[in-house]
Amino acid sequence: MLGVVMVYLGLVAAFLGGLSFLRPLSFLAIRNRKQAALVLVLGLMVFVMGESLPARVVRVATPRTELDQFAPVYQFSEFHSIRIAASREQVYRALKSVTADEIAGFRTLTWLRRFGRPGPESILNPSPHVPLLNAATRTSFLVLAEEWDHEIVLGTMAVAPPGWHPRGKPTPDSFKALFVTTNHPGFAPAAMNFRIEDAGPAACTLTTETRVYATDASTRRRFALYWRVIYPGSALIRRMWLRAIARRAESP
Repeated sequence: MLGVVMVYLGLVAAFLGGLSFLRPLSFLAIRNRKQAALVLVLGLMVFVMGESLPARVVRVATPRTELDQFAPVYQFSEFHSIRIAASREQVYRALKSVTADEIAGFRTLTWLRRFGRPGPESILNPSPHVPLLNAATRTSFLVLAEEWDHEIVLGTMAVAPPGWHPRGKPTPDSFKALFVTTNHPGFAPAAMNFRIEDAGPAACTLTTETRVYATDASTRRRFALYWRVIYPGSALIRRMWLRAIARRAESP
C-alpha cells in the first residue's frame, strides 16, 4: 500500500506542478514558475520512489483455503469483504449470476483500463446480460477449484513472455506450478477467489482476494508499476462487485 500511496502522491504533485507553469496555483503556495518546477520535480521523485519500492514476498505457512493451495506465495495482493443478510446458497447463486451491468462503475472503469479500445470479449469487456464469472472463465480465466456454497478460485496469466503460448490445455496443476517455481522467468500468474463463511443466523461473510506472483526480479519490478497504478480502480471494482452480489442475494 505504501507504494500505491507514493505513486499517486507523486502523480498529483507532478500534475499540480505542471499546471502551475501555465498559471501559478497561489492557493497551494505555488506563486511562480520556479516553485512550480520544484513541485514538479519532487512529484516525479516521489513517483519513482513509490514505483521502485521492493515488493515483499509473502508465504503461506499453513494453507487453510483453496486459494492458499494454488497461490501459497505472492508479492501483490488485495482483500475485500462484505457481510450479507442471506444464506450461503443464496450468496453463491448470486455470485454465479451477477452481471457486469449490476456492478456500479464497472463499465466506466474497465473502459478506462483498456484505454477505450473495444477488443474481444473478456472480463474487462464482458457481453451484456452474461454473468461476469461466465465471461471470465470462457475467455482468459481458468477455474482452479470450486466448492459449492463455500469457495471458487480462478486463475489467469497477468504477465507472460512475448510470444508465449501454453502447451496443450492449461490445467489447475500446471497453473499451480508457476506459483512455486522460479525456473520460468517472465511470468506473473494471478489467482483470485470468492469465499463464503457463516456469520450468524441467516447471514454470511463474502470475501474476495487476489494474489499475483512474479517469477523473477525483472518481472516483479515491471508489474509493480502496473499494479500500483491500477490498484485504486481494481479495489473499487471488487468492492462494487461484492455489493452487487449482496443486493442480488438479499433481494426477494
